Amino acid sequence: MNRIFVTTSAIALAMLAAPAMAQHAHMPGMAMPAPTQPTALPTAPGAGQGHAEHDAEHGAMPMNEHSAHMGMTSALGSYPMQRDSSGTAWQPDASEHSGLMTMSGDWMLMAHGVLNLVADHQSGPRGDDKLFASGMLMGMARHPLGDGTVQLRAMLSPDPLMGKSGYPLLLASGETANGHDRLIDRQHPHDFVMELSASVSQTIAPGASLFVYGGLPGEPAFGPPAFMHREAIMDSPEAPISHHWLDSTHISFGVVTAGVVVGGVKLEASRFNGREPDQHRWGIETGPLDSTAVRLSWNPTRTLALQGSWGHFVDPEQLEPGVDQKRWSASALYADEIAPGWKLAGTLAWGRKTIEHHHDDAYVAEASLKHGGWTAFGRGELTHNRELVGNPDEHGPAYRVGKVSIGAVRDFRIAGDLSLGAGGLVALNFVPDSIAPLYGGNNPVGAMGFVRLKLG
Repeated sequence: MNRIFVTTSAIALAMLAAPAMAQHAHMPGMAMPAPTQPTALPTAPGAGQGHAEHDAEHGAMPMNEHSAHMGMTSALGSYPMQRDSSGTAWQPDASEHSGLMTMSGDWMLMAHGVLNLVADHQSGPRGDDKLFASGMLMGMARHPLGDGTVQLRAMLSPDPLMGKSGYPLLLASGETANGHDRLIDRQHPHDFVMELSASVSQTIAPGASLFVYGGLPGEPAFGPPAFMHREAIMDSPEAPISHHWLDSTHISFGVVTAGVVVGGVKLEASRFNGREPDQHRWGIETGPLDSTAVRLSWNPTRTLALQGSWGHFVDPEQLEPGVDQKRWSASALYADEIAPGWKLAGTLAWGRKTIEHHHDDAYVAEASLKHGGWTAFGRGELTHNRELVGNPDEHGPAYRVGKVSIGAVRDFRIAGDLSLGAGGLVALNFVPDSIAPLYGGNNPVGAMGFVRLKLG
């Protein structure tokens, strides 16, 4: 436990140092700007440097304020930057897009981070207690290139510090702790390196662009944005039990995606390494780009993002060599200010895994409501899971299980770009009579209390 606190403190100090350097070290391009009126960036990337960019060279601003003030466009096209989410996935244009931003010459630099310290309790014979750290630190760099943009992105996580077996989470399953045993009723830790990617885009007509994205690791064109990036539930420290239906591919060790954007529509396809990350969470793996995914995204309004996707995953599970999967996904994400100072976000999603002749579905509904420093959030899920019970070398019967969780967090600004938050959640699980004795009843419960540092 002491080591967790020491490591958490070290990471927190590193996060704290970033904004401090930006504001106090007097490095080039790091003094706070004082723009006097809104000035939009050129809508075609690479069209030249405007007065707003010149002002931004002299300092850093919060990304949400800065991007709105400057009319920022995406690295993948001429649509608003707020539409971008994890990998190449889209979210509503009205989504929150927080972080720090500054200019260094023609390079735009952005950073965002969150660190959670979580006390976790899961009840019943299959439950456990644990104190762990989780979160992510993201950095991006963009530069004009011809009639488009080149973007570099990196994301790191402290998750491996929690150990190979991750943290207790009833009804969750997927991946392995040691290369031999499944993780069941636990959420696996994410890899230390969550993303190292680059993308290049070119404008081909007004409102239309082509792009190529590659990552080791990266995220292929499948599913909605990863759960820690979805505004409706990003404030919860708890992973969804539907993770391996919808968005477990957000860390794929080898991805190449090509796509076309025309207005509010995007069509993209990926070749990627379909195997889940192994138990060595500190390293970077390699493998053949033998799997395929295709995704169609549509943002019909600034408040709504829709997607449908399909994927063929070759040999995805380390403990099931030679067993391929096909997956389908569809989702709708919503975000809007429903009243002055009140922000509502929501997710509806469906995923299907086909393994041999079995079709197993997952359904998810998420929502959050923000006002001032408060955020309330909740999620409901239903999955058909074949990994909870049975022979560890093969899938058992599909059990229909569900979960509802609700929580809240209060954030306090403690420095210019750093906030401290405290929150908690409670979860009620639903298991059928046939496996209820394994869980000590039909409705085992879970709870989490957490504190967090947030940059941006």
